[in-house]
Amino acid sequence: MLEKLSEVPWARLGHAYGSAADVPDQIRALRSPDMAVRDAARRSLNHNIVHSGTRYEASAFAVPFLLELLADPATPERADLLALLTSLAIGEDESWLPGPFPVASYREQAAGGEPILRAAPLPSYEDDSVFRYVEALDDRGRESMFAFIELSAYDAVRAGVPLFRDLLSAADPGLRVAAAYALAWFPEEAAVVERALTASAADPDPAVAATALVALFLSGGPGAIFREALGDGRALVRWAAAVTVAGLDGPATGQAAVDELLGWAGRGRARFPAVPFLGGDLSGLAGLALRRLGDTHAGAAFETLLVRIPAVSGPEALPVVGEALRRAFPAGPVGSAVRFADLDQLQQKLLLKLADSPTTWQWGESGIFANFTLMVNAYGLPHSVEDMRSFVSHS
Repeated sequence: MLEKLSEVPWARLGHAYGSAADVPDQIRALRSPDMAVRDAARRSLNHNIVHSGTRYEASAFAVPFLLELLADPATPERADLLALLTSLAIGEDESWLPGPFPVASYREQAAGGEPILRAAPLPSYEDDSVFRYVEALDDRGRESMFAFIELSAYDAVRAGVPLFRDLLSAADPGLRVAAAYALAWFPEEAAVVERALTASAADPDPAVAATALVALFLSGGPGAIFREALGDGRALVRWAAAVTVAGLDGPATGQAAVDELLGWAGRGRARFPAVPFLGGDLSGLAGLALRRLGDTHAGAAFETLLVRIPAVSGPEALPVVGEALRRAFPAGPVGSAVRFADLDQLQQKLLLKLADSPTTWQWGESGIFANFTLMVNAYGLPHSVEDMRSFVSHS
């Protein structure tokens, strides 16, 4: 086990904090008999070889050893390990949902990126030479280099697809869920996984069945199974069916799926961590799926999002408010001189709701949530609830 780990020149590879010389010991620690040691190793790997969704040169080199551990039934916490591998493949799924991973465009962007990466200086904790090298690249060069790095990690994980498929029959339902979720992101492997995911969509565990349905849709599965699942007696499975049917049928989506989506999207709290998409934020994904309905149900969808805004905060607020902003401001940011009175009725309703929902701008005890304020400010709108209140009170 892991006998070739020392053959990789880790010190010459980079991760989020410089040299990846610490990675092999962290990988070995995933087999430790001490749970605290394993947890610490997983946390470290979740920060250095994939940091807030960003992958690094060392990421692809770590994957074969993580797959080796995953394949061994004696490895503890294999579902957590599979979640790490999925992050290494795609980063954060909120970047892609409600659609599939755009691997074709990644392959186009990555063209020419390998020689640019190979010409980079070695990573170091002592100087900023890597930073200066990247800053000196033109936009196309920088884009292709980063796309090559991320695509390399993606393809390394893709090699594990047959293993993930086999894990759909694991005894542990948590591992079956993790396997179905991982298989969602490899549309080029659709023919390999379709039959297994279709079988998993009938799993007696509702979290497995729901995850498999969404995964089957994202990997390009057949439509009949999703429509049939709308009649399932399990709420989680109906949620997944509605999300997938909306993705297939768009504005022609039937009323049963529309009602299911609106019901989930408007719930104040509908987290189910056992289903990994959007970190278990089922309401958030239902809200994102509403965009597939086009103008047919635009009014009802927007009102549903408004209802949920006061009930969300932190990461849960991003898909809800992000979707509401997209609908209210389809032309993008407003000008710096715009007044509240200049906005249309839809825009005013949204900003009044945001001004009246202070907790939506926050994340737990940490106060202001920077990602949220940046998202709102990207539309040319006030970047704090206090400034929003001042803005809406002056016409």
